[in-house]
Amino acid sequence: MKDVNLIRNICIIAHIDHGKTTLVDRILELTKSVDPRQMHEQFLDQMDIERERGITIKAQPVKILYQYKEKEYEINIIDTPGHVDFSYEVSRSMAACEGAILLVDASQGVEAQTVAHTYLAIENDLDLVAAVNKIDLPNANVDETCNEIIDLIGIDSSDILKVSAKTGQGVENILNAIIEKVKPPKGDVKKPLKALIFDAKYDKYRGVIVYVRIFDGSVKKGDEILVMSTGDKYEVIETGIFTPLMKPTEELGPGEVGYIIAGIKEVGHAKVGDTITNAAFPSDSPLPGYKEIKPMVYASMFSGLPEYYEELKKSLEKLKLNDWALFFEPTHSPALGFGFRCGFLGLLHMDIVRERLEREYEIAVILTAPNVEYKILLSNGNEMFVNDPAKFPDEDEIQKIYEPFVKLSIITPSDYVGDIFTNLQNERRANLLHTENAGKNRVIMYFKVPLAEIITDFFDRLKAISHGYASMDYEFLGYEESDVVKISILINKEPVDALSTIVHKSKAYIVAKKLVDKLSELIPRHQFEIPIQAKAYGRIIARADIKALRKDVLAKCYGGDVTRKMKLLEKQKEGKKKLREIGQVSIPQEAFLAVLRIDEEKH
Repeated sequence: MKDVNLIRNICIIAHIDHGKTTLVDRILELTKSVDPRQMHEQFLDQMDIERERGITIKAQPVKILYQYKEKEYEINIIDTPGHVDFSYEVSRSMAACEGAILLVDASQGVEAQTVAHTYLAIENDLDLVAAVNKIDLPNANVDETCNEIIDLIGIDSSDILKVSAKTGQGVENILNAIIEKVKPPKGDVKKPLKALIFDAKYDKYRGVIVYVRIFDGSVKKGDEILVMSTGDKYEVIETGIFTPLMKPTEELGPGEVGYIIAGIKEVGHAKVGDTITNAAFPSDSPLPGYKEIKPMVYASMFSGLPEYYEELKKSLEKLKLNDWALFFEPTHSPALGFGFRCGFLGLLHMDIVRERLEREYEIAVILTAPNVEYKILLSNGNEMFVNDPAKFPDEDEIQKIYEPFVKLSIITPSDYVGDIFTNLQNERRANLLHTENAGKNRVIMYFKVPLAEIITDFFDRLKAISHGYASMDYEFLGYEESDVVKISILINKEPVDALSTIVHKSKAYIVAKKLVDKLSELIPRHQFEIPIQAKAYGRIIARADIKALRKDVLAKCYGGDVTRKMKLLEKQKEGKKKLREIGQVSIPQEAFLAVLRIDEEKH
């Protein structure tokens, strides 16, 4: 079994596109961990969507062997996602490590998610190796970036490494610093098995492959393991390490990072953050930090054509095998038919699920506008959580409504502080908590803001205001009482649930008016007049009408008595009335995205 003093476990903290996956590519090349014939860019990003977008969605571990001062060290690197939606996965990856590389782009500087994840690393007592990347770029501002890192973690400037992950310059210094500065793992092979699940993926031939870090004890083929949060028991079929390809080993011991295959059928049975122990000699307590992850954003998903409903259901079930954070349940809309109410970690997660359905399963879906989950105290004293406007109770049944609030942190050049503050304070019901200096000409602003105000278009708006320089991160604070109201849309006097939305009372009339006007443009004219109404507070607060397509019934009347003309017009009027009674309004798919567009047009 490997000597724990020769093991180092690290993760990489970096904002999106700051070069962490490229850095791992250079480390793999330098340590000859991958056959040069198999090597390609972004080697650890397994999905096409990760390569194209240049983002990491799934944490991907790799074990490398590195010779330093005549000793062979084992370094386990866990390449973590950088986006705020996957911050829980990042926190669990950090719990599996003793150290972290803090990687900052010299042309971009320290960004909001880097700050959040650095504080998380300090809380987890990780040893930090700071490095400035992309020093080869003509617009690299190395000195200024070093000062920002010094302000963030208070280290000496001589401890900050300067590298170029693209060219490989300085990469060897990072490996040396990992050996010197990061403490080796602790662990006792004689104690009962204690292993942290930091990720899992589904393989259609072998079931769930669980990614683990062993803290105490050991695990090998034939052992019976116990998942501590569920009490489920499984027999181990295979253990192994990542080189980065999966390579079976006889056993995994303290400090090691690897995988376990044990015939687990669903990723949901081996969740990230859970603890695995030996069923015969279980550990007294699980590793700390495990929590059931809750979706933050909800939207309804429909296949567009009823015959594809079953196909959409099967595709979502297959996708959930690999994405433990995806939640869905059947729903029905009179306008769109049968579909699913889905829960996501955030907007990026929602976008990735939609894109994976389209690419991997070739299913085009209609997604309704995203909503957050509200807590409602009913008049009878009961509490309920509602994430679908269609299921919102009537106003007379509601005593209080609570909506989710988040702490939003924004790092921006000081030139844009005024515009960002105005947008958040005036248009998004935000309260400024405090500001901090983040080095030369950069400010960190902290706001308390309702989650509903930032989930639709705020990120794009922030980038537009700051010309791409600002970055954001948020963390959930809790629920607070709020004055929100449901706006129901009636088309031809029939309610269309999929177009309902929940807004703050101060915006109800503006949103309702824009929504009915937008729908009157998008819905085609029919043989009869169609009223589009927005209802809130138990009454109609906005209306727009789509005029009927009209045939000129007087075209054949050349002169003659006016009563004849009146008779023809009355006959036409009667026909329109009858049509309207039995008429079905066809609503195009774009209309269901109108709620999203309203948010875009508010600014």
